[in-house]
Amino acid sequence: MLNTVRYDGPGDVPLVIAHGLFGSARNWGVIAKRLAAERPVIAVDMRNHAGSFWDNSHSYQDLAGDLAEVIDGRADVLGHSMGGKAAMVLALQHPEKVGKLIVADIAYAHSQQGPIDAMRRVDLSSIESRADAKAQLGDLDPGVDDFLLQSLDMKEKRWRLNLDVLEAEMGKIIGFPDIAGQFDGPTLFLSGANSDYVTQEARPKIKALFPAAKFAKIPGAGHWLHAEKPREFAAAVSAFLA
Repeated sequence: MLNTVRYDGPGDVPLVIAHGLFGSARNWGVIAKRLAAERPVIAVDMRNHAGSFWDNSHSYQDLAGDLAEVIDGRADVLGHSMGGKAAMVLALQHPEKVGKLIVADIAYAHSQQGPIDAMRRVDLSSIESRADAKAQLGDLDPGVDDFLLQSLDMKEKRWRLNLDVLEAEMGKIIGFPDIAGQFDGPTLFLSGANSDYVTQEARPKIKALFPAAKFAKIPGAGHWLHAEKPREFAAAVSAFLA
């Protein structure tokens, strides 16, 4: 079973939040607390991340199965990037488990080998602080170094990420499995207006699987839309769920 962080809220239908690659439930604390004013929220650590178990497989079918185990009955589901694609597969394979679906800024072909290489460059035996680790990460996109450092366990001097498996399974992570079926429930594909992750060309593929899908963008946000524009992101999610 996945490690979860639960936030009490009114109502019977919880919102399950699935983070993206290299993330954790902890990254979603601010958003989860905002949304818990209206409903229970369950943020999960995906397999091979943070406090959840490590496994040699990181396929979306397996990630979707993990999410299905967390849901007791039925839930609304929000997933970002990798978590968004896991949520999509969950809805296609277990439609009875999903009420409303929100997919935040997914990608079909953006390799994330760079951050893995950066984390491997850090000499964990020599660092005395996060600042030491940050200096060794090297040149990354703005904010990515601080995001990765949230997965560094300074006490144990280790990354709370299964880098070997994530690297070996990167082809699956940046792709999307060939899955039959449709999810007819309410679905929102929410992206950052400055992000190139959700392309216009991908929309026909999405509509074939999610015929009720609607598309919206958050102005001034990129791929990390929930971190860059947390108020606007939470408001968009809340409005859709309502």
